[in-house]
Amino acid sequence: MIYYKTDEQVEQMRAAALLVSSTLAEVAALLKPGISTLSIDKTIGSIIRDNGAVPSFLGYNGYPFNACISVNDVVVHGFPNSHPLKEGDVVTIDIGVIRNGWHGDHAYTFMIGDPGAEAIKLVKITKESLYKGIEKAIAGNRIGDIAFAIQEHTEKKNGYGVVRELVGHGLGKSLHEDPQVPNYGKRGSGPVMKEGLVIAIEPMINLGRKEVYTDDDGWTVRTKDGKVSVHFEHDVCVRKNKADILSNYAPIEAAEKANQELFSNY
Repeated sequence: MIYYKTDEQVEQMRAAALLVSSTLAEVAALLKPGISTLSIDKTIGSIIRDNGAVPSFLGYNGYPFNACISVNDVVVHGFPNSHPLKEGDVVTIDIGVIRNGWHGDHAYTFMIGDPGAEAIKLVKITKESLYKGIEKAIAGNRIGDIAFAIQEHTEKKNGYGVVRELVGHGLGKSLHEDPQVPNYGKRGSGPVMKEGLVIAIEPMINLGRKEVYTDDDGWTVRTKDGKVSVHFEHDVCVRKNKADILSNYAPIEAAEKANQELFSNY
């Protein structure tokens, strides 16, 4: 069942989404070789609670951490651990919060120093595909229009692998609501989108093949060929002429840029 949100409810969701954005921005300033993803996870939990919210991933179907932190060949749902990050790592941080009963959930992929030309291009193209999908999130379009736009930019134009097993989703009082939002599909297919639909659009794109597998922990999803994967995610409200992006990458990008400048001075 698809739940449509009132303007007031959308604003509550915007506040939750922006808390995720500001948390990601704080984390961006900490990323460097030598820091562990487990320490990042603890910081994320503290920031969320200090802002009067709850980490929505912690305990979700038994998930044991505040955030999902996925490094290199891990597509999604990576477990934070004590291994230090190193120069050249590609790190996706996916955070969910519950604020005043409403969910915010989005993700950003960071690069620790220089991961090489192939990975840099994959990050760029995946991020571009997110916005190409968002452009289609307008009333009267169908879910397949979003899916097609993402697949066309990543798989058809650039030869990357679009993960099939994992998709975007509706968002609201629950972390995962209808409809599902795949990153592949046919234009003009799927449910018609109406104003007030809030969805998480999240391309998960592999440098190599599309196939993935899940580790024995039951959560960590990896690329089968061992190549790097990238994941970006925004929370978006469907509107008549232009999608309303509830989350905000600007503070994350500013922190990321400042961090990269520090690297260049080493």
